[in-house]
Amino acid sequence: MKKYFAEFIGTYFLLSTVVGSGIMAERLSMGNDAIALLANAIATGATLIVFISIFINISGAHFNPVVSIIMYLRNKIKFNQTIFFIIVQILGGILGVWTIHYIFELEILQLSSNIRTGIPQYSSEILATFGLIFVILMSEKYNPDKIPILVGLYITSAYWFTSSTSFANPAVTIARTLSDTFSGINYGDTFPFIFCQFVGGLLALFLFKIISSNKI
Repeated sequence: MKKYFAEFIGTYFLLSTVVGSGIMAERLSMGNDAIALLANAIATGATLIVFISIFINISGAHFNPVVSIIMYLRNKIKFNQTIFFIIVQILGGILGVWTIHYIFELEILQLSSNIRTGIPQYSSEILATFGLIFVILMSEKYNPDKIPILVGLYITSAYWFTSSTSFANPAVTIARTLSDTFSGINYGDTFPFIFCQFVGGLLALFLFKIISSNKI
């Protein structure tokens, strides 16, 4: 059970940080979206470094259904564990969003009106998730001790070089659908984002297998 608690808590704090820092940044930035995004990105990257570091030896610190699916395809975790990981990740993310709404004195139950639509943004999610999974797989094989810092730094940078601001995570996408704040996403774009995230993850796994093989 401690693996599932680790995934729940890690995803809970990830979404608490994403949404909470977005709300705080928007309130303090006086309309400067660049400053708000910078604050949001730094907070998210820092949280990932912290919680991956403390949970990586318990659950693997996935906090992301795409990561869990990729690890299942690599025979790192079993099918039942994968399903439960995805369930607790989604629940942790949603509860994190609701907690943040409460402490910032917002309506707890919301649906986002923040439109993030179109082929360029969907393609951005393929790129963002491809990069994340590729960083994780390459780090796991060649620099396992550096996974937390490398993932945190990648997500921080991906906030800025992707037009979608790098969701790269179905649990994050679902939870952010439920927040009509700076970091939210309209429900109409949730499925395309998630589909593209899995595409990006599978492409990263394919490239990793080619690069890490001895046949090149």
